[in-house]
Amino acid sequence: MSEVYRLSKPRKKGLLNLVFSRFFVILVLIILQIAVIISFYTWLGKLLPFFPVITTLFTVGGIIYLFNCGMDSSPRLSWMLIIAILPITGVALLVFTQTNIGHRKTKKRVAELIDETSDALAQPEGVLEKLHNETPSADDLARYLRRCGCFPVYDRTEVSFFPLGEDKFAALLEELKKAREFIFMEYFIIDEGYMWGEILKILEAKVKEGVEVRVLYDGMLEVSTLPSNYAALLRQRGIKAKVFAPIKPFVSSHYNYRDHRKILVIDGKTAFTGGVNLADEYINRRERFGHWKDTAVMLRGDAVSSFTLMFLQMWNLDETQPVFAPWLENRSVPAGNPSGYVIPYGDCPLDKNKVGEMVYMDILNRAEDYVHIMTPYLIPDGELETALQFAAQRGVDVKLILPGIPDKAYAFALAKSHYMRLLKAGVEIYEYTPGFVHAKVFVSDDQKAVVGTINLDYRSLYHNFECAVYMYRTGCIPEIESDFRKTLAKCRRVTPETIKNEKLSYKLMGGLLQFIAPLM
Repeated sequence: MSEVYRLSKPRKKGLLNLVFSRFFVILVLIILQIAVIISFYTWLGKLLPFFPVITTLFTVGGIIYLFNCGMDSSPRLSWMLIIAILPITGVALLVFTQTNIGHRKTKKRVAELIDETSDALAQPEGVLEKLHNETPSADDLARYLRRCGCFPVYDRTEVSFFPLGEDKFAALLEELKKAREFIFMEYFIIDEGYMWGEILKILEAKVKEGVEVRVLYDGMLEVSTLPSNYAALLRQRGIKAKVFAPIKPFVSSHYNYRDHRKILVIDGKTAFTGGVNLADEYINRRERFGHWKDTAVMLRGDAVSSFTLMFLQMWNLDETQPVFAPWLENRSVPAGNPSGYVIPYGDCPLDKNKVGEMVYMDILNRAEDYVHIMTPYLIPDGELETALQFAAQRGVDVKLILPGIPDKAYAFALAKSHYMRLLKAGVEIYEYTPGFVHAKVFVSDDQKAVVGTINLDYRSLYHNFECAVYMYRTGCIPEIESDFRKTLAKCRRVTPETIKNEKLSYKLMGGLLQFIAPLM
């Protein structure tokens, strides 16, 4: 095995290293702040003789607010439970999150950038009309996505599907080597190892050739995989690097919103997205939870511009004079004559549009024959669970593939808590025996598919910045369905009997966590 190229020393494990880490210091400071807040309420309770009355007023006030705000029903019920158990603290937490303390500035800036770029990409002339003429009902979703952001529908785009992270990685390396103008990378996870090392070598070589290279990664990595100075290390090598929402030693709701996207754009000609992050487990070079099953897509053609725009919107969050135009010129001409229609889209947690969930529900509600789904997590809200049930109840073949070996025990337990209700409605559920499914895939009726970063859980649907590609009658859709069936052959089917024999720990954990799942 070749030597791994690194910019920093591997993190040492052990209690002593944890105690002297930056993460531990931040954690201690946040715990101290929480302790001070709790102490204040305890002191207040002893000080005031009418504390029970005040508690009641807080409870009633909180519940009245919840009934009159625009919050979805699932998180509303969770907040009611918290307020019933901890009235004053619960109301204080509710106010803290609803007043946007910690991310008010980010929310304002995101809204400004979305507004400024609402017409940055023109809808290609005649494409929407062509889609409507072919299938009158198919353009509704395209119009909805256009209303939610600058997400045009394209027809001159070739889409390649990768059924494994290894396949994406091989294509990614070849495409990076072809870069002549710019490379834009936005990833939720980057971890030093073979995969990132091979990519980094190419990025450094491209910088020397005069290629503009930008890397944006989520701030949670400073806790999990990368040192806090990693962006500076990249900048020393000529790579422009930024960290989204870095972790700081202050209690803030800002940390709840993460950049979960996986975007790579090369010269405005080629774009990648899907579930594959930049770490060795995603290409099965390192085993964590058995075999890692993931998927990705590569786009060539006009639709690449949408991913360029999505990247630039996030990159410019902290820029006083954002620059978009030079990078959004259409540089791409696809080979041959690609079929079908493509809509790259993003989902922002700071607006009121649940774009990711709406696209999934549209596929479920319009399906006639089948909807086949791969997802690592199954923690849907009431609306999405109802859509899954209704599709199955009206005769659609609804199948879900989930992990056989989970990465998070609590998420696995929560998923299992939904199994019985879905099975009773006719939904078929399977677990991937060889390991962990990280793919986020919908495919329906041999005509529609979505591949992207959006899981079927509250975190993806409500709290993260996400992205995906909606495809209609593109050439790769049969490949996506074929991959689903091949994966299905390696799965065990969930039945009422297997649920009955499930571990007691999963049953208890899933039942208890249901109360707060919308807030996790």
